[in-house]
This record gives sequence, C-alpha cells and structure tokens, in this order.
Amino acid sequence: EQSNSDGSGTQTSRGTASEREVEKSYAALREFWIGYSGFTPYPGEILKVGRQRLRNDDGQWHDTNIEAINWNFDTTLLRAELGAAQRFSEYRTDLTELAPDDEDRKHLFGSASYQWTPGHWAGVRAHYSHDDGKLKSQGEQLDDLDKTTNGNLTWLGLQADSDAYNYRNTTPLNYWGSLTWLNGTRDEIGVTSAANDQFFAGEKNSRDMNGWATDLGLRLRLDPQWQVGAAYSRASKDYIQNGLESNRSNWTGTRSRIHRFGEAFQGEMANVETGSLFASWQMNEEYDASLIYHKFRRVDGNTGIGGSGINAVRENGNSNTFSSLPLEDGRKDLGQEMDLVVTKYFKQGLLPASLSQSFDEPSALVRLRAGVFKPGDAYHNGVDEYMHRAVVDVIWRF
Repeated sequence: EQSNSDGSGTQTSRGTASEREVEKSYAALREFWIGYSGFTPYPGEILKVGRQRLRNDDGQWHDTNIEAINWNFDTTLLRAELGAAQRFSEYRTDLTELAPDDEDRKHLFGSASYQWTPGHWAGVRAHYSHDDGKLKSQGEQLDDLDKTTNGNLTWLGLQADSDAYNYRNTTPLNYWGSLTWLNGTRDEIGVTSAANDQFFAGEKNSRDMNGWATDLGLRLRLDPQWQVGAAYSRASKDYIQNGLESNRSNWTGTRSRIHRFGEAFQGEMANVETGSLFASWQMNEEYDASLIYHKFRRVDGNTGIGGSGINAVRENGNSNTFSSLPLEDGRKDLGQEMDLVVTKYFKQGLLPASLSQSFDEPSALVRLRAGVFKPGDAYHNGVDEYMHRAVVDVIWRF
C-alpha cells in the first residue's frame, strides 16, 4: 500500500516505488512557521509563512499541513483568508518522495464570509490549482511516483451556515449549505497493466472540466445533549476536489471531526451522491458520540468516482485510477454504511493545575472510529459482502 498525498490514508500500489511505502512507526514534522500580526489593529489577523495547517470549517476545501504563505483575518463580523501553497516534502521518515498528485502543483486561494445577522454567515471562496508536471509518453513504464494527470483548474463557491460547525453552538436548529463550480482543463493518460504486474502509460487525453457540487445539511437539537439531523451531497461527473481536503468536520454537532462520506468508505466529491442521517450525543465536555447512516450512489453510471478508503481484489485491464474499486458500467448503487464514533476526553489531572484551568482544549482523548460498508450492485460480484474499518485514536497533549 502507498500513502495518499497528506499521509492520512492508503491507495493500491503499483508496487514499484518504495519511497511511498508506509511504515508502522515513523517520525513526522507537522508544522513549522513564523507569524506576523501587525498589518491591522485587529487581534484576529495574522500572516503565517511556513508549513502550517490550512483548514476550513467543512473540510471540503482545505484540511492539511502544507508549505504556505497564508493571511487570516477573523473578527466578530468578518472572516477572510488569502494565500498560496505548494507541497515540497512530506517531512516524514518513511515517505521520502511526494505523491504524484502533489508534485509540481501550486495552489492559490482566498475566501471571505460575513455575519449578516447574529449566528448566520454567508460567504464566497475561490481556489486555483496549477499543475505543470510532466506526463510520460504512451508505452513508457509507470511506477508509483509518475503522474497520470495534470492541468489548470479553478473552483468558485458560495456558502451559508448558522455557525453549524461550532460544536458549542446551542441553537435549536442549525443548517449549512455550499455550492461550488469547477472549470478548467485537464490532461490524463490511461494506465495499462500487464500480466507481469508492470504498468504502462496509455493514450493521452485532454478535456475541459466543467462541474459542480453541493453539500446541504440540517441539524435539530432535541435537548442539551441530543441532536439529530440529515445531510445531502452531490457532485457531478466532471467535478473533483482540489486535493487539499480531508472531508472531516464537526457536522454532527460534536467536538469530534467525522468523515462526511463514511469512516469506512471515505469517499470524495467526484461523481457521487450521498444521503446521510445521524444522531449525536454530547455530555458536558467529557464524552461525545455519533451514529450515522450513509447511502451512496453514482451520479453517472458510466464514470468513475475518484478515490475511496476501501480496497478490494483488482482485475487486470485499463484504468485511470488505482484508488477505487472496479465498477460495473451503467450501475449506480455504490452501497450503504453505518458509522459509530465515540470519544472520551480528559482534562484534569493530565496537565499542571494552573495550565489546566486556562487551557480550553482537553489534554487527552481516546476515540473509536468504526464503520461498516456494504457495497451496492455498482461493484463487481467478486468484492466482499461487507467491509469495515475500525481505528482507535489515543492523543495526549503535553
């Protein structure tokens, strides 16, 4: 297996590049930056230069550590961001080369949102990606470090919410909504696998990209501890995300950042339609839990869906991607999933008393992320009837 661009997941390997093999233990440098806050008199303004965490509330545009120049402006009524980023290294002892999607790829981005009435925000955001990495010629052998796509893409989006991603929000009814357009050009080369497990570049195709995506949600607070809600997402067949996303956020209303498209499936906004129902529970700041049901469908039954977090036995043949299961032409039902995310937080006793009182975040947590995915008829008959993923996170601040 190989690590994805942010090191957070894996994809099926062509088996020809040890530089992307994930080891069981490693050391990583997550952030190193310098900041300056003197451009305006507002306390919520800062310019950061260096490897830093780029993150927006829904996690569908930015949620990654990357080398960047980024200016943030955060006040009671106005939030804004302007920056540029490019990944030069993973800064991990086990990953000595970049993922091909990150090689020679530059990002420019900006956003602005305004609190037009108390507790309600509306805004715009934009992202431009310039990728001029070299693609191999037809017939040349490929390995895991070779690019199969490049191009120039622009995303423009509108968003509105009731501060729904703030887990401390006690409003009885919360909502969020976003609409994004994608436009640009993209070059792709097909990938042919031979019987001896070698892979070769296929024909190069250039196409115009013109897609859109939306994500909508409602959450109802039943009492101080319980919430229920529903969410819907749809991305057209020509839509892809910008590569800096995690799709994790506090969309169920708890402190835990949960994958919007399943803890097992971990889908992307690329030719996928998702309907979700959930219930969440939070007791003080000691426990929280979310139980979620997802239903996944392809928007276009003859087009791929991009990456996902599940693996299966692959058949030899022609493919443009190594990160998704084989799909049956014309069939749209991708499957369904149940997720359970439970977290116990610790604060007192793990930090000095003086620091514990002034430190707002928990000093430690134990979290279970579990998901069971049942593939639909869009997948080949040879895949497993059920697939699951269970991860236990143990985090201790010191």
